Amino acid sequence: MADLECDFLIVGSGIAALRAAIELADDGQTVVLTKGGAEQGSTAFAQGGIAAAVGDADSPELHAADTLAAGDGLCRPDAVRVLTTLGPRYVRELIDWGARFDRETDGRIALAREAAHSVRRVLHARDATGREISRLLWQRVSALTRVRVIEHALAVDAVVADGRCTGARYLDGQGRQGVASAAATLLATGGAGQLFRETTNPPVATGDGIAIAYRAGARMADLEFVQFHPTALDVDGAPRFLLSEALRGEGAVLVNEAGVRFMQHADPAGDLAPRDRVARAIAREAERSGGRVYLTLEDLPPDFVQTRFPTIAAACARAGLDLARDRIPVGPAAHYLMGGVDVDLDGRTSLSGLFAAGEVACSGVHGANRLASNSLLEGLVFGAVAGVAMRRWAAENGRPVPSPGSGARASVQPERASGPTESEVRDLMWRDVGLFRDGPRLARARDTLGEWEAALEPAVSDPDAARLTSLVTVGCLMARAALRREESRGAHYRSDFPERNDIDWARHVTESRNGETGIDAGRTGPIRH
Repeated sequence: MADLECDFLIVGSGIAALRAAIELADDGQTVVLTKGGAEQGSTAFAQGGIAAAVGDADSPELHAADTLAAGDGLCRPDAVRVLTTLGPRYVRELIDWGARFDRETDGRIALAREAAHSVRRVLHARDATGREISRLLWQRVSALTRVRVIEHALAVDAVVADGRCTGARYLDGQGRQGVASAAATLLATGGAGQLFRETTNPPVATGDGIAIAYRAGARMADLEFVQFHPTALDVDGAPRFLLSEALRGEGAVLVNEAGVRFMQHADPAGDLAPRDRVARAIAREAERSGGRVYLTLEDLPPDFVQTRFPTIAAACARAGLDLARDRIPVGPAAHYLMGGVDVDLDGRTSLSGLFAAGEVACSGVHGANRLASNSLLEGLVFGAVAGVAMRRWAAENGRPVPSPGSGARASVQPERASGPTESEVRDLMWRDVGLFRDGPRLARARDTLGEWEAALEPAVSDPDAARLTSLVTVGCLMARAALRREESRGAHYRSDFPERNDIDWARHVTESRNGETGIDAGRTGPIRH
């Protein structure tokens, strides 16, 4: 397969990737590698909406305060300021481009309220907001003559020369190997929900970008913080379909087997408490009662439910349930990764020439627990910001000269006899690194994953093996991070350390492949190369 040369390489095709590509369109040739089809990433699956301070009763400062509160003491305030200050600008840009957000009868943008938001600030397109934003961004990218999108291209490794990332190795749909060389490379590969047996994430969310960056020597941060969404459809034989937080924002409530509302006793914020607290409350109530937990919308007008949430209603109907009238069985499922590749406010990683944006990155904007509907905003804002920084980087450093034979690499097949299956990895992570954690189980997971990692090497000619290697690598990093943090904070809950400990742990913990771990009380400046 022929190698590629470009000015900018983007790995991924979600909101962060596409917004970066638009930002770079006039500054050189951009190649976008996406491992699946055009809209198979998490962006198109996002239901609830995109949060931004565009309402009359709102402000970036109020949005920042809510974000900081949800982050449970671990947000980087400077990153939050970037998100909430630039958010309205980039969301209005989407509106100007033709985003079909829902509107009130007087033509104003309709704003919803979700858990831990103090005002209504969530723009939405029914319950398929991500799909609408994805449609719009793909429409714009498709018209850009200097952006080339290569579908079914799986990035497997970064190319590093003299301490600088100069592109990535990838496999095409036939398993043929290629190298894309670029002045600046952006990882925008999304999260790693497929690490867990129960997840709302699409099949492509396997942590590839984190694994690629880690193997290349870039620094990781906060990988212990995994958000488990409290309300995934829990019907035997049906996919764990996400039931958006917007349902509770509009008045849906959680009840136990006896039909009793329990959240008002479990948490001061009741049904609209932050996601981590609701998820744990659901799990505890199910264990206490020995029954299931349900979401009910019975107090809402059926016509409103069907109109406001058509996608969710259809998913429930496929499972034999009426969203407006039936009690819908729910349970927690892995949903979002707050940690990832450590980046500064420009999306720069610790590896020169390598950038990251969106869920794969850790800017510290979410802290220990992401505020609902801040994920699409993060991808939109930091995708654009990273594009600006990549343009500046390329102007200062130029396009690298590909090394002779840079695409040559022997195929390495993993030792499958001693390695795990993907199901074994997912079962282990759900059991030992899931919603409730403790030292012995985390140590067991770390040791088992470490053994599996030693038996598996990146297999550049085998997409299935590359996927498995990503899962094991990221799982091992996550288990080590969770074992290190001896407290409970946000989405990270240790039953053996059930209290938040600001004296020892009000800080970010980083790790890189050279064995270094670091403690960062809250970096405000850029990563220096």
